[in-house]
Amino acid sequence: MNPLWSEWEFDPGVVIPLVISALLYALGSRRERLLTLRQKACFWSGWALLALALVSPLHPLGEQLFSAHMVQHEILMLAAAPLLVLSRPLVTFLWGMPFEWRRVAGAWAKRAFVRRSWSILTDPLTAWWIHAAAIWLWHAPFLFQLTLQSELAHTAQHLSFFLSALLFWWALFYAQGRRAYGAAVFYVFTTAVHTSILGALLTFSPHLWYPLYGTTTQRW
Repeated sequence: MNPLWSEWEFDPGVVIPLVISALLYALGSRRERLLTLRQKACFWSGWALLALALVSPLHPLGEQLFSAHMVQHEILMLAAAPLLVLSRPLVTFLWGMPFEWRRVAGAWAKRAFVRRSWSILTDPLTAWWIHAAAIWLWHAPFLFQLTLQSELAHTAQHLSFFLSALLFWWALFYAQGRRAYGAAVFYVFTTAVHTSILGALLTFSPHLWYPLYGTTTQRW
């Protein structure tokens, strides 16, 4: 058995945010009275999947196998992100903070610039374009191969995928309420179409897009 299966990644830049978010949510969930069991289940499921994608042996395996790398990305964007959005954790995080921090965060969130910026970013069409751009740009051969050589680039790629996915799902679920559900179906469908086109280009290309995988895949 390849030793990669027993390798767990404990990068402080990943582990520390995961631990902080878990502690804040655990503390906040004790204080917030309106938190539902469904929201708690969504948060902890999404959190566990996020940890699986970034900390488990799947992460180093993704540096050896392109297929494992794609599974990692799918977990980030199609599983962890929508579950975390459905849990609506921001208020719970605030409840997990000291009172002074909550007051500062609340005042900052009420600023006109912040509210306008959030409204623009969470417009479904804007969020769709941001998410689509992140997916296509990072699959360009130069940038994707850079992620296999640079941990900083790899981190930037994962942040781009995960944060743009959070924005995408938030925009579809909450930006315009129930009246936008029909449009949400359209945006999900078109996302499936353009990512399928990317997958077809990768699959049927006569040339290897990412030559660095040409040697690492052989051992498997």
